[in-house]
Amino acid sequence: MNDDMPSHGAPSGAEALSLPNIVEGALRPIDASLYAAPDDPLHPPRVLTLYGSLRERSYSRLLSEEAGRLLTWFGCEVKTFDPHGLPLPDAAEPDHPKVKELRDLANWAEGMVWVSPERHGAMTGIMKAQIDWIPLAVGAVRPTQGKTLAVMEVSGGSQSFNAVNQLRVLGRWMRMVTIPNQSSVAKAFNEFDEAGRMKPSAYYNRVVDVCEELVKFTYMTRGRSSALTDRYSERVESAEELSKRVNQRTI
Repeated sequence: MNDDMPSHGAPSGAEALSLPNIVEGALRPIDASLYAAPDDPLHPPRVLTLYGSLRERSYSRLLSEEAGRLLTWFGCEVKTFDPHGLPLPDAAEPDHPKVKELRDLANWAEGMVWVSPERHGAMTGIMKAQIDWIPLAVGAVRPTQGKTLAVMEVSGGSQSFNAVNQLRVLGRWMRMVTIPNQSSVAKAFNEFDEAGRMKPSAYYNRVVDVCEELVKFTYMTRGRSSALTDRYSERVESAEELSKRVNQRTI
């Protein structure tokens, strides 16, 4: 292990992040040296959060912001994509500014948090549109493969897991390492105060669990991403493509 491996977590000025719901002594910094690969890139884990609603008071956005504060406390660099102005899939070219922004963030990230409301027993179209705009591969670039993912949902009624279950299916399709833990917040309108901060509850504690686990899994996988995405079928395709090129040159 690199002797210079940092122990990220609880950065200076963490009090300014305002985590009033944390029980003193229960939230602990994450020692990167316990989880990271020998060739870990050493910089803070890069996490992208996506949320699935355009409402002015969007509970999926509020939950993603709460997760972002926790991830920042754990030492991550967090960026959030604003879906306002994102066109529907195939309704614009990939060079559309919002599409390019989303894809650039996906390339930058080493882990993601997807937060969707549950609508009609499913994730929202806004959530799905964001994921649909992220390609599985663009040439040699793989925006999602081998990266970590945490899934969360907010519901207007009783607790449900329809949206997170669907997000898990998409995470597997995008070849992401979807962590075991997840968060489903029931009656979300009761779980946030007027300022948009999440109230103390078992739901909040689970959000902390999810963020903590995501950081650990990100450390464990990001230095090994190339090995995790090295596949026999793709090596066969590469060999066949190389053979075609060689044959064309010799004809």
